[in-house]
Amino acid sequence: MHRQGLVLSVFTSGLLLGALLSALVLWTASGLLSPAPAHWRHGALLACALLCVLRDTGLLRLALPQNARQIPQHVLHRHLLGGALQFGFELGTGVRTYLSASTPYALAAAVLLHGGLLPALLAGSGFALGRAATPALRLASGAPSAWDARLTARLPALKVSAGTSLTLALAALLLLT
Repeated sequence: MHRQGLVLSVFTSGLLLGALLSALVLWTASGLLSPAPAHWRHGALLACALLCVLRDTGLLRLALPQNARQIPQHVLHRHLLGGALQFGFELGTGVRTYLSASTPYALAAAVLLHGGLLPALLAGSGFALGRAATPALRLASGAPSAWDARLTARLPALKVSAGTSLTLALAALLLLT
């Protein structure tokens, strides 16, 4: 069990590094959009978040820009800790594999359209820790197969509630600014 905890810690470190890199790239690119009027950027952000929620509910069919394949398993088999770090990094960037939910796209749009270094770093950290929660909770459950079944049954509701929560939080934030 101790070895699994170490691998999970290294994997989580990789997730954080990859997600923070993506957040910094989005934050840097946000400077290109900063001359656009704030009301345009805010409207585009809310529209993007709403489209993501509609996609996750199944009310809208929308292809997302993503690499629709998984990270090869050989990454983990070459060297356990190095593979866990690489796998976490690649997964953390959000561009090497597919995402099952649309909410990360709304979060990326928020960083791109709203800007701010601290919000970008917080968004990247939140994305990484959210992705790390799945294997951590699965490991802590003591019954991975039963945990997987419960996750599969609840995933549609989790995706919609996460997207809706993010959309409402963004709307409140934009109203306050």
